[in-house]
Parts: sequence; structure tokens; C-alpha cells
Amino acid sequence: MTSTDQTYRHRLLRVMLHIEEHLDSDLSRDELASIAHFSPYHFHRVFTAFTGEPLHKYIRRLRLERAVARLTQTDQSIINIALEARFESHEAFSRAFKKAFDLSPSELRSRAINGQSVVLHAERSLHLKPIGDITMDVRIETLATKRIAYLRHVGPYHEIGAKFQQLCGWAGPKGIMGPNTESLGIYYDNPEVTPPEKLRSDAAITVGDDVQAEGDVQIGEVAGGDYAIATHKGPYSGLMEAYRWLYGEWLPQSGREPADAPCFEKYLNCPDDAAEEDLLTDIYVPLK
Repeated sequence: MTSTDQTYRHRLLRVMLHIEEHLDSDLSRDELASIAHFSPYHFHRVFTAFTGEPLHKYIRRLRLERAVARLTQTDQSIINIALEARFESHEAFSRAFKKAFDLSPSELRSRAINGQSVVLHAERSLHLKPIGDITMDVRIETLATKRIAYLRHVGPYHEIGAKFQQLCGWAGPKGIMGPNTESLGIYYDNPEVTPPEKLRSDAAITVGDDVQAEGDVQIGEVAGGDYAIATHKGPYSGLMEAYRWLYGEWLPQSGREPADAPCFEKYLNCPDDAAEEDLLTDIYVPLK
């Protein structure tokens, strides 16, 4: 284990301890990212890669496990225990509890009162165990700032293709597309955390200084600087595992930190001209 890998682990252990000691608090992503000294853009990915469990599920599981102790060892009302666990209603708490333990809160309390033994099987996280069994070649490059034309997409990431079609339909007749044009997808949210209908992303192409915004097409920039770059070969559905490997395996051993900027992808070919297993996607992770 490298010294940087150990440092990442210590920082995440500090966060986990803070969560355990503040289960009654809101525990916002920004607060926990600050404790770990990670950018909020990347904290969720690092946490999930190391624990095997998204942050919100980890916190919810700990609150439910604490609720078990309250139900079996105290006479607190179930509604008070539900509110302690940060649920808005008895019904929402009962649904989540039964899904986790195959028993309702009232059934568990009844069994405890009657002296019946209870074995609960909550889903456990793989604490600080990186996930993913892939290996990728990673290179670090210093990029110049890229000027882009883009369309914002809000919704499941796999539906961004319609925005690319719209963008290319706008750019093609204007002669904007050329052999050096890069097709980029910029992703702002973690799909393991943000609901699919609220995920934000941009379908983008690189453009020159003469191209101006028009209608829904906006002009922006991808920041220059150091990036870790790994090429994923295969279906887009495999990109999530590639990200997990980058954040859980490569990054902690790299001696580098993720910068406060979103990741982006560069598509070296597309489903129109390549089979799924031959799709090539460069993943760019910004570095400090």
C-alpha cells in the first residue's frame, strides 16, 4: 500500500467517524467533502470506490442500524425513532426498515418484548475495499483550455445522445464540424447519488473563436490543466466500472488529488460507425 493510498484511507476513515458521531445531523455532501479535503465534484466517487456503498446509502444504513438498537433497547416511540433517523414520516421509515431487515419496526419491537431471538440481515458495505477488477493504462497530460459549443441535458446520462444529434444537426450545415473537432460529454453529477431525472450533463464539441452561441446552443470552456486520462474500450454501460477503478485504485496510488472541476469524456468513435465492443472513450479526470 502506498503512502498516498494510506492517506486517502485515513481521510475517509475520518469522514466515517464523523458520520457515526453525527447521525442526527444533516451530513451534507459539501460538509463531508470538506472534512475529507476532497472536491465536492469527486468526493462521492472516491467514497463509493473505497467503501463499495454510495454515501447516502451508507448514512441511511447506519441510521437504520441505530434504530434497531433504539427499538429493542428503549421504549421510545417508533415515530420518534423514525424522526431521529431523519425520516419524514412513520410510513417512510417503516418501508425503508422492512426493506433493510425483512421486518417492520413494530414486528421487531414485538419480538424483542416477547423475548424472541431475532437475526437481522442488513446489506453490509465493503468498508474501505476498492471495487472493480479491471486494469487500465492511465496517462497524465496538461491540456490547453478548450472552447466548446454545447447543449445542456438534464436526465439519465444514457439519453444524452439526442443532444449530440441536435448539436451536430446545428453545427453540420454551418461547416463547424471538421477532422479536428472533438466530441465531449461533460458530467456534473454522480449517477449513484443523484436521481436519474436530475442528472446534469453537457453534449459538446470543440469550436473556434468565431463560433457564437445561438438558440439553445451555448458557448463555454473546458478548463485547461493536468488531467488523468484512461481509454475505455467497450459499451458505454461499462464506463461506471471504469470510473470506480480510477477513483478506487489508480487515484489513491497516484500521488495526485482531483481538482475542483467535473470529469469529461472524449468519444473517439460512435455507435453509428463502431460495434459496441469497439467503442473507444477517453475518460478525463482533472488533477490539482
